Amino acid sequence: MHLPTAILERKRIQRVIFSIRSSSRQNIYPLMERVYEMGGWCFDLPTAKHLESFKTLRESTGNEGLTGFGHLEAESGVSLTGKPLHQFESKVVSTIIRSVIPPDSVWKLFPSRPSGEVLTQKEIDRMTFDPSRFDQALSPFQLKETPFLLIGGKYGDWLLGLGRGDLLKEMVSEARKKGFIPIFSGQWATFVLPKAKPLDVAGYAIPVNKKKSLFDLEQACKMIKKFDKPIISLDPLSEGDLLEKSEEAFSFLFDELKIHSAIAEINSEDEVKSLFRGMEKVPSLIPFRKT
Repeated sequence: MHLPTAILERKRIQRVIFSIRSSSRQNIYPLMERVYEMGGWCFDLPTAKHLESFKTLRESTGNEGLTGFGHLEAESGVSLTGKPLHQFESKVVSTIIRSVIPPDSVWKLFPSRPSGEVLTQKEIDRMTFDPSRFDQALSPFQLKETPFLLIGGKYGDWLLGLGRGDLLKEMVSEARKKGFIPIFSGQWATFVLPKAKPLDVAGYAIPVNKKKSLFDLEQACKMIKKFDKPIISLDPLSEGDLLEKSEEAFSFLFDELKIHSAIAEINSEDEVKSLFRGMEKVPSLIPFRKT
């Protein structure tokens, strides 16, 4: 199947980007290969194992057009008192819970939440961009293979919640200097989109589907429709729950919300086939053919 493409900062990508939902190298490569055989050439690379499989696929096929989307957690570029931010995760989470998240919505982000110490404002102010750690996290990625970088993740949301979006700005700037095309990725759509909008990124990757869109699906949809920068849907099939309704899911995203592209997760060859069957029924994902 020839999937339609779109332009993201002068680079052509497929409107559906494929992500293998597996932690096993033995499972990742065969599914990547199967997706490629069926017409997929854009791949999401959330882990080192995914990146390794992707490199192997490029080598085995000799297809330099294969395009990867790497991931960088915002934590990889931030330090506090000279220590990596993840060493303070419990305090960060406690601070976010107490200061940012509506009480009736806490469980959606933190089902088993800590209730320990919180960060002081002085500690928040002392967080700094750590260029050496960021460069180290960036080192596995090569421009020709993975021109796109998803920067953020849960720490991206948390930094915005702490009022330290300036640290994300520095990471985006550093990625730009090295020639990469940054994409902001987050989890809490209605919270992060307005706060992350000033970032110099090519697009915004957030979870949006008919089952999960933190925190309010209706509010998120209204925001996405008015957002004037490219939106990339993470988890459009809700971890496989919507796989049998992929036609409905993609119609909702591409036809109703008018998103730019989607990163779709798959976990087996049957899911690959089911996903392609669903895509073939969505008008906006059917390539135009001259008669």
